[in-house]
Amino acid sequence: MQQVQTKKHVKRLKHSRYITGFDGIRALAVVGVIIYHLLPYKLQGGYLGVPTFFVVSGYLITDLLLQEWEQNGKIDFWGFYARRIKRLYPALVFMLVGTGTYITLFQRSLLTNLRSIITTNMLYVYNWWEVGHGQSYFDRFNGESPFTHLWSLSIEGQYYLIWPLILTAMILIIRKRRTIANILLVLAIGSGVLMGLLYTGPATLNRVYYGTDTRMFSIVFGALLAVIWPSTHLKKHVSTTSRWTLNVIGLISIAIIAYLYFQLSGQNTFTYRGGMFIMAIASTTLIAACAHPGADINRWLTNPVFHWIGTRSYGIYLYQFPVMIFYEIKVQNIASHPLMHATIEIALIMIISELSYRYIEAPLRHYKYSNLGRSIYEFFQPSSVYGWKRLWLVPALFLIGVSVYGSAISPTKDAKNVLQENITQNEKASTAKNKAALAKQKKASKLSANQKRMKKLLKKKLTVKQYKIAKHYGLNKRQYLMVYQQPLTAIGDSILADNSRDLQHVFQNAYVSAAVGRQIWQAGQVLTQMKKKNELAPNILINLGTNSPMTSAQINSVIKSIGPKHQIFWVTTHVPTRNWESEVNRTIRAAAKRHKNVHVVDWHAYSLNQRDWFWQDNVHPNPKGNVHYTHLIAKSISDFYDKK
Repeated sequence: MQQVQTKKHVKRLKHSRYITGFDGIRALAVVGVIIYHLLPYKLQGGYLGVPTFFVVSGYLITDLLLQEWEQNGKIDFWGFYARRIKRLYPALVFMLVGTGTYITLFQRSLLTNLRSIITTNMLYVYNWWEVGHGQSYFDRFNGESPFTHLWSLSIEGQYYLIWPLILTAMILIIRKRRTIANILLVLAIGSGVLMGLLYTGPATLNRVYYGTDTRMFSIVFGALLAVIWPSTHLKKHVSTTSRWTLNVIGLISIAIIAYLYFQLSGQNTFTYRGGMFIMAIASTTLIAACAHPGADINRWLTNPVFHWIGTRSYGIYLYQFPVMIFYEIKVQNIASHPLMHATIEIALIMIISELSYRYIEAPLRHYKYSNLGRSIYEFFQPSSVYGWKRLWLVPALFLIGVSVYGSAISPTKDAKNVLQENITQNEKASTAKNKAALAKQKKASKLSANQKRMKKLLKKKLTVKQYKIAKHYGLNKRQYLMVYQQPLTAIGDSILADNSRDLQHVFQNAYVSAAVGRQIWQAGQVLTQMKKKNELAPNILINLGTNSPMTSAQINSVIKSIGPKHQIFWVTTHVPTRNWESEVNRTIRAAAKRHKNVHVVDWHAYSLNQRDWFWQDNVHPNPKGNVHYTHLIAKSISDFYDKK
């Protein structure tokens, strides 16, 4: 890599520092991420905007570093680090302080680990903290953190710190671009393979999703592209054939990215065993076409809207989670008007991002910190040039003070509330009954299949205990006797875990498998294992959809794993605080129309406007709500068998 110091090259270097079409790529990526969280059914793989960000960063930073080496024969590390800190730190610090202050004052339920979260983000190691302490990026219900998305900024920070040193060493030791490119290609492939090998299911999702080693292939692809496709070495004038070849490559890349946005799910095995890798490759080829001055892609992706979003994409990405989470905590009826609330949230994110860009990011990015001492001295002068602007120091100190206080008092573990204690107690009681229920289910299955014996059973008189149970749950004699001997396998999330004790009071032969935070993509494995052991009852009760959206493909997979010989009773969701409620319930009803053995238990319609049936979160039934929940399930199953 010879040193080039001609005036012509210096001019090209300055010109290549900013490729306007990259704003369009950033805009597409950040819009995908926003839509994924606000309207999850529109872009299943919208979270894949992050790999695109990584590729852009890998390319731009490496391209600029190589240009600096060619022009000056060295890389100014301290200058590079100073520019990165000035670009990234001010908005990050403001977001951490502002969010920490809001949590301390208004949302103390999210105070847990605030000190560790702020510290690890300031040190850019938050992604590794998330591996050991955080929750799944795709768990949108179980105490979602307003900081979860910052994992990607830590990986970027680690890249900015280490990569200039590694690149300089490669230039000095290896010298040849082709050899460097081959090494980077091996590293990228190795990272992608490592992601696939380490991902063995939901238990390892955090490790592969947040890990630097399993996510670095996107950044490495960008760096590789800069080595073999440097912006200053690309010819502006190319043949028509070459120009359209580049355009077609760019358009195909956009089509692949769009397809993956709509198809890939964060809980899909293929996502981690090839899907993200393909996304990184498509992003790399798109950036290659966009960076070439002889192609039209750069011009096509350049417009005022994309430019505005692209230049503010960092702020948009920073503030999205705090806005969404705080808004959705305060507004309890998101599901009733999801589009309206999504529009409000997007508007809030954009407004905050614009204010941050104008008054924090841009001013501090261009401020000469060598003048800091003089500025402080001038600030405290009676006739200071800062004038009334000095009053901003008061709210700034207030925010810092409150966030520091919140960090100091933040617990390292969540305090158990009444709901959590209730769920824990019910889970213990359910576990104790499960073994006995499995032992009785075979006998109960034969009884329920024998119509003569069932008719005889239905004529029996209720015992005093049975009468009390039936009365408590609002069931008549026939309804109670119809279900109390019915073998039942119940699979669900925290709603079922909360209700398990009541359910097993009525269904004497019910086996309950419920877990807090369980999502539909985890159910198939549980059901498959039970089926192999011949432990699935003829009746299957499913309560899933509280914690995340579900697709038709996912619900079909669960139904297929159960098989057509079982009757499936699927409970609709009551989760008004999330925008996926209506879509999940439509998906459940559509599945019931496609499959004769799937029956809807419409808890959503039954519990509508019954606020006193739920705990404070308006999602989990309280003891009164559990009685009604159990009544509905028993009545629905009883009615089904009465009609047979």
